[in-house]
Amino acid sequence: MSATRKSLAVRLGGWSTRHRKTAIIGWLLFVVVVAVVGGMSGSRQMTNSENGTGDSARAEKILEDAGLQTPAGEMVMLRSDRPDGWRDAARDLSGWLERTGETVRVQPPVRSENGREALISFEMKGDPDTAGKRVEPVVEAVQKTESAHPGIVTYEFGDATAQHRLDDMLTDDFKKAELTAVPLALGILLVVFGALVAALLPVLLAVTACVGTFGLLALVSHQLPLFDSTNSVMFLVGLAVGVDYSLFYLRRERDERAAGRDAGAALRIAAATSGRAVLISGVTVMLAMSGMFLSGLLLFHGFAVATILVVLMAMLGSVTVLPAMLSWLGDRVDAGRVPLLNRRRKKGVHASGGVSGRLMRPVLAKPKLFAAVSGALLLVLCAPALGMKTEQLGLEKQFGSDAAISVAYKEIIDSFPGGPAPAEVVLRSDEVDSPGFQAAVADFKKGLADSGRFGRTVDVETHRTEGVARIEVPLAGDGQDATSRRALDTLRDDLAPRILGPVSDQVYVSGELASNRDFNDQLKTDIAPVFLFIAAVTFVLMLLCFRSLPIAIVSILLNLLSVGAAYGTMTAVFQHGWGAELLGMEPAGAIESWMPLFVLVILFGLSMDYHVFVVSRIREAHERGLATRDAIREGIRTTAGSVTGAAAIMVAVFAVFALLRMQDMQQMGVGLAVAVLVDATLVRMVLLPSVMALLGERNWYLPRALRWLPNVSHGEEPVERPRPPLVGAGR
Repeated sequence: MSATRKSLAVRLGGWSTRHRKTAIIGWLLFVVVVAVVGGMSGSRQMTNSENGTGDSARAEKILEDAGLQTPAGEMVMLRSDRPDGWRDAARDLSGWLERTGETVRVQPPVRSENGREALISFEMKGDPDTAGKRVEPVVEAVQKTESAHPGIVTYEFGDATAQHRLDDMLTDDFKKAELTAVPLALGILLVVFGALVAALLPVLLAVTACVGTFGLLALVSHQLPLFDSTNSVMFLVGLAVGVDYSLFYLRRERDERAAGRDAGAALRIAAATSGRAVLISGVTVMLAMSGMFLSGLLLFHGFAVATILVVLMAMLGSVTVLPAMLSWLGDRVDAGRVPLLNRRRKKGVHASGGVSGRLMRPVLAKPKLFAAVSGALLLVLCAPALGMKTEQLGLEKQFGSDAAISVAYKEIIDSFPGGPAPAEVVLRSDEVDSPGFQAAVADFKKGLADSGRFGRTVDVETHRTEGVARIEVPLAGDGQDATSRRALDTLRDDLAPRILGPVSDQVYVSGELASNRDFNDQLKTDIAPVFLFIAAVTFVLMLLCFRSLPIAIVSILLNLLSVGAAYGTMTAVFQHGWGAELLGMEPAGAIESWMPLFVLVILFGLSMDYHVFVVSRIREAHERGLATRDAIREGIRTTAGSVTGAAAIMVAVFAVFALLRMQDMQQMGVGLAVAVLVDATLVRMVLLPSVMALLGERNWYLPRALRWLPNVSHGEEPVERPRPPLVGAGR
């Protein structure tokens, strides 16, 4: 094969094997440097306006431009066993709160309708982004009040306490994920390869890719601020993809060595086949992830950058550093063999696909039956998604109903509707202290009272120098229900524009419910263009890769079924609660609003790992002269071990995230784990071969108008020596 015909994967692998030290040391230096520089630069998180959209984001932008950060608000409810029995405790608490030096604007207690509860509201001093780190003296003051006044029960909820507990939870959960996912992946690889060194290589490459990406993301965040879950998402995708890419490459090299190839020939074949599949898969994943840039939400732009960077790092490491390591280690890659695990078969025999070989006999014998049954099962898994409900889950749902902060939220909202989650009217006016403006505010308060849809305590805050006013309006209901939504509609569509609009240059309504609605509305707008983009990208890449119109179409349909299975599972477990107790999880009654779009993009990208790998091997066998059904049998059989190992690793990594405490991480983990499991088994091992068997030679149909497309090789031309006969192909 002439040098001009060598694929990029072969050229990269060849350079790496000839310059082993440069490839290995260069990679390690790059990872260390970007990690250190990124750590020194720090990371910038999104502001409230950057993390939102619509009128609620515009309201936050007015406050940010005026230098008026929304203070971290806190509230404490005191409950006594008799009406007004809380008064002494409330007086002591107000004094102790002020003496902490961390609070401002401590309000007089508001009495509940039955008189047994009182609500004290206040704000934390200083930067609201760091309030969680300074809230401990406030928490101690609340605990001191309860201890000093027997019969008094206290409930505290607010931005600072929630931030404090969220930071602790995220830190603990992320450490748990790292300490659990990596050993799990290593254990599965140990079973796949039966040797410690071979198992360590993919894990080390994946971890170094993630470490390097952490540094790169920190640098990127100064231009594109990140959401607080972005690093967790990146680590989840990076570990799964990095291990899988290396596994595919290493498994092919080990299979070729077992088949009698010498070390150099085995590496060249691995580069020409699995290396090429890794490049195609990696590019497909990155292009699919870039679809998130079409979203109007900055959150998804950060997710896109994070996943693209980590996939790029994992892909480059797999086609450069891995072949260099394999060339250096040689057969020492099998060092540390574990007795009874994956014992080497005799020379000339592929060590893959015993079970899959037996499975292929009935699938290929009765493809209509297996296509119908597997398709029906997938549709059943997808069915619950038809009733999917999405919302931005509040902290009380993220933490779970038993968490102290969730209990406090529920108790406060029951006694003081709208208290913990008021709407916020933000307006800009050069005359906020004028009589006309003050009269409009008075009319606005009267309108709120007359409507009967709002709480009693309306807090007005004006800033003359900045020309900004902020009005907090408690909504009736629990802050998320139909009653609260009707109140928000009244505020946005009638009262605020009609009464405050004439005396303001700009007036917008924000708050938790308003932000939630704006976010969901934007997502509904985003999902269609993002889906069309990634479907088109996948279709074009599959068409270019396999020169087959049917395979390109089937690729899209199979991916949609995998995504539908993820949606259906998440809806069943976390919205309807089916099996949630068995899994040790608590249903939130809804799916986190950013989850459907994120899962769509991630699964469309990740499913290409298996699809490209399996179909490439089928096409490779077909190009060597096998009939389509025989090529399907060989392609499935020879990739079964790698696909099973790769799927087990992805499922294990995603399952770790399903066991974390945050509701959105649980939803993502369960959805992705189920989708990958279904994709690698039911879809790739049953539905794909049965559909391809039904299509027969039509699998390779290309319309005359597209025959100008380049003919990309799937064979083993880099090695001209004959391949030993396959044993047990089941033909």
